Amino acid sequence: MGKLTGVKVIDLTVFLPGPMMTMMMADQGAEVIKVEAPAGDPAREQTPYEGGQSVWFRNLNRGKHSVVLDLKSTAGKAHLWQLIENADVFVEGFRPGVMARLGFDYAVVAARNPRIVYCSISAFGQQGELAHHPAHDMAVQALAGFLSVNDGPDGAPVVPGVAASDMAAGLTALSATLMALYAARDSGRGDYIDCAMFDSLLPWCVHTASSAIAGGAAPRSDSQRSLGGAAFYQVYRTKDGKHVVLGGRELKFAANLLEALGRMDFYPMADKPAGEQTELIVFLRETFASRTRDAWINWFADKDVAFSPVLDFREALNQPHVAERGLWIEHDGAHMIAPAIRFAREKWEPKRAPGLGEGS
Repeated sequence: MGKLTGVKVIDLTVFLPGPMMTMMMADQGAEVIKVEAPAGDPAREQTPYEGGQSVWFRNLNRGKHSVVLDLKSTAGKAHLWQLIENADVFVEGFRPGVMARLGFDYAVVAARNPRIVYCSISAFGQQGELAHHPAHDMAVQALAGFLSVNDGPDGAPVVPGVAASDMAAGLTALSATLMALYAARDSGRGDYIDCAMFDSLLPWCVHTASSAIAGGAAPRSDSQRSLGGAAFYQVYRTKDGKHVVLGGRELKFAANLLEALGRMDFYPMADKPAGEQTELIVFLRETFASRTRDAWINWFADKDVAFSPVLDFREALNQPHVAERGLWIEHDGAHMIAPAIRFAREKWEPKRAPGLGEGS
C-alpha cells in the first residue's frame, strides 16, 4: 500500500520528464500502465545495462506495467480507450498536435471520462511561438537563459551536467497532477495540464537572475554571488588536480576559515559585494592549491565551514551517508537510486521495471 494506491495512470511518455513523473507515482502505489509503441521506449536501448536492462530505463520505469500498442491502428486505439475508461490520470509527451491527430486530445478523452486528469508535457507548451520548435533539455536551457551562466572561466557556456528542464518539468507535472487529483475528489471533474519544460525551469532563476527579472541587465557569472563572483561560494583546484568547494557565504564561515588560516586581514573583503573579492579569491586559490583534496578533507573535519570535496559519481554513491540513508540499493540483480519521497509509516519496497509488453 502507498499514498497513491488505487490511482490508475496511463503513461504515454518516453525518455526522462514523463517517466520520472509517473515512476514517482508508481513508487507511492499508483498503477501505472506504460503504453509503448512496438519499438518500445528508446531509453530501453540506452547503455549501460545491468541485470538485463538499461540502468536509465530501470531507474525511471520501475513498478510500472508495459502495454504495447500501435496507436495508428484501429485495434491499438480501441485498446487505449479501454484503458482510459477507468483511468484517473493520462500523461503524454508528444509534440503539440500529435494527440489530436491520433484522436486522443483532452476534449475527446474528457468527454469519455470527465474525471480524468490529463497532463501534456512538452518543451515549450501547447501554444506560443515556440510550441512546435523541436528541443531537448539543453536547447530549452539555452533559450531560458540558464546556459548563459553555466559557463567556464573563459565565459563560454558548457554542456550542463544536469538535465534541469527535464527534471523541473517532471516535478512540476507531478505537483500539478496531484493538485488536480485532490480537487477532483470533490468535484468529480478532472482538468488539463499544459506542462512545458521551459515554463517549469524559468522560476528556478529567481536567485541568480534578479536583475534581469526586474527589467535590468542580465547577470554575469564573475560578478554574481551564486555563480562565481564570491570567494566563499567558489570552486577551488587542489594540489592533486582535484577540486573542493566553499559553499556558504555567511560571514561566520568566513571568520572560521580565515581565523584557522591565520589571515583575518581578509575578513572585511568577505563582506564586499560579489565581483569585489578578487584578492580573497586569489588567496584561497593559492591556499587550496597547496594541499591535496584528501588532505583538505582531513583539515576541515573539525571546522565549522561550508566546505565539500568535489566527488565523482562513484565516490558520491560510495559515501557512508548514502548507505545510511538507503539511497543506493541493489534489487533483482541490479542497482537503483531509491526515491527521495519516503514516508515514516510506510515501507517502500523496490520493484523491477517491466519488459516490453509485460503487463498486456
